[in-house]
Amino acid sequence: MRGRGSSRSSASGWPSVLGDDWVTCPRCSGPLARGVRGGVERPTCPACGFVFFANPGVGAACVIRDPAGRVLLVQRAPGQFGAGRWCFPCGYVEWGEDVRAAAAREALEEAGVAVTLGDVVHVASNFHDPAKPSVGVWFAATPTDPGATPVAGDDAVAVGWFDPAAPPPLAFPTDLDLLRRLADQGSRAVSATSAPWAAASSGVRKRSKGRSRPR
Repeated sequence: MRGRGSSRSSASGWPSVLGDDWVTCPRCSGPLARGVRGGVERPTCPACGFVFFANPGVGAACVIRDPAGRVLLVQRAPGQFGAGRWCFPCGYVEWGEDVRAAAAREALEEAGVAVTLGDVVHVASNFHDPAKPSVGVWFAATPTDPGATPVAGDDAVAVGWFDPAAPPPLAFPTDLDLLRRLADQGSRAVSATSAPWAAASSGVRKRSKGRSRPR
């Protein structure tokens, strides 16, 4: 996060740091000023002492692999960032939600697969959307039902199995960093355990009936 200046506006016209265009205190409705905290100018209310710290969101993703080393990716739906491109099942952590629970929820919502999480395999800062920077955490994951067939849902329109060395067009640059590392590792497990469930073919389409979003 930088100090204030003309470079803080993004190409889209939105402020590059959340809160830069705020003029009214969200706590007491008084006029906001700018005060320096931690070496950075931040929206500050002289009346009630409110200080706004612009922090990135937190995203969680699941890395699901089959015994051949392929990864399960989902295709982003229209209206989503990177629509038509592919990514690991992922999404924002909800307020009050554990990051591991969020990763498992996104795998179920977007790929129709209930999972058991393993270790963290990747952590990165995401700046692909300047208005919504985030920190991503990728977890190894294994389906709880080895016979489950992934089916797209929620923010995804298709699911597919892909060689990490030959992924489809990707929605998020940080997924590519992880895929390159997985390709270098070959078929060695990033999944929590190996499971004989590689029969699902690439490009399984979204089910016709929508599902409610479990929370």
